[in-house]
Amino acid sequence: MPHALDIRIDRSAAATLTEQIRLGVLAAIHSGVLAPGAKLPSWQALAAQLGVSRGTVKSAYERLADEQVIVSMRPGGTRVAEHPATLRTVPATGFEDVPELYQHLFVGPAMFQMGVPASDCFPATLFARLRAHAARREVAAPAVYPDPRGELEFRREIAAHLALARGIACRPSQVFVTAGFAGALEITLRVLRVEGGMAWMENPGFFQSRRALELAQLVPAAVPVDDDGMDVGYGMEKFPDAALALVTPGQQAPLGGTLSLSRRVALIAWAARTGAWIIEDDYLGELQLRRRAAPALAGLDDNGRVIHIGSFSKTISPALRLGFIVAPAELADRFTEAVMCLGSAPGPAVQRATARFMSEGHYMRHLRRMKRVYSARGEALQSTLERKGYQVRIGGLAALVHLPAGVPDVALAKEARAWGLAPEPLSTWFEPGSARQSGLLLGIATVDETRLSLACERLHRLISQYR
Repeated sequence: MPHALDIRIDRSAAATLTEQIRLGVLAAIHSGVLAPGAKLPSWQALAAQLGVSRGTVKSAYERLADEQVIVSMRPGGTRVAEHPATLRTVPATGFEDVPELYQHLFVGPAMFQMGVPASDCFPATLFARLRAHAARREVAAPAVYPDPRGELEFRREIAAHLALARGIACRPSQVFVTAGFAGALEITLRVLRVEGGMAWMENPGFFQSRRALELAQLVPAAVPVDDDGMDVGYGMEKFPDAALALVTPGQQAPLGGTLSLSRRVALIAWAARTGAWIIEDDYLGELQLRRRAAPALAGLDDNGRVIHIGSFSKTISPALRLGFIVAPAELADRFTEAVMCLGSAPGPAVQRATARFMSEGHYMRHLRRMKRVYSARGEALQSTLERKGYQVRIGGLAALVHLPAGVPDVALAKEARAWGLAPEPLSTWFEPGSARQSGLLLGIATVDETRLSLACERLHRLISQYR
């Protein structure tokens, strides 16, 4: 007879349901409740006992089998191994001490993972050759301090690209290379010196940016968004004296709307009138999939109030840690002093390799190809889920799936990780304490079309268990 298992399921816990079951079985083995050779309940029976999906239990059993703790002995069922391998009761991922809100950064590679580009379409061999050449050049050169603003050749390429692709006229002296978007935001907030002030923040909006504002001693002020982007009128009415507005005008994150021209004009006029600053997070640059990308907000600014931030994380790789700031000409000296003392631009080799990647035309060809690839993947994902009855909206490089009432997106996203899926819950993007919507954000770039049907079916089953 199968042994009864006393496993407690906590749907509010950080660990996934699959992991809780796995740890429960391990605890039963270590305590002696399950001896070597003992028969376990079938995954169907245990699923019924715990009130979870059968796939969740099956996945936990498969992990235990992979770890050589249990063995499947058909028709004898699943049993504890006669000599169970020594097991760790806590998975050693290296990120256990990272707060739950940020652990999505370390999930993957996985289907639907957000924030990363498609690795299967990048010209890796070409870029590796450019990096190797740049590394050899760096080692052979005299030992000198690199320019904290970034390599001049790289800043020139960025300025030229922005003029053509984003409508920003700037000089290389206004461009500052940083350690990704986070490094750019940190330097910008230090330069602006707006501690204690209020900052408009899109709601929903990127939660790490919201937390960065708080760490910089700013008070985030939630401004709602709609299909036309941030509701600038609401911000001016409710928070007219804010010192700063942090906005994603090209493609709002996470809903995907583009800030309308009338709102752009109103936002810039408000900043000029009140002396406020605008930080433009151009996180996707020109990767607009359904129409030509709108020019950058900084291209409309004649008053020097917009600080433009971009990166190569979504177009090449986040592993490069390449971001950049375009400062208004009047602030260039202040930014220069800040990076001279505090800057942490990546090493010269990766900058020079990327500069050459751009100067030889590879970058623009890569972007044109990725637009076609991402458009096809987005359409395939949307049509697959819509056939299952879901309402899906493509915004930027993410598909927003609206969930039925009562379906907890945070718990669902955690459980999906056991299936090799990495959706993000929409509710965590909302200002704490504000009304939240339940939904899943699915990354388009990491869609594998050969496994898309199976992945969507698994996601559908997970959602169905909460109905």
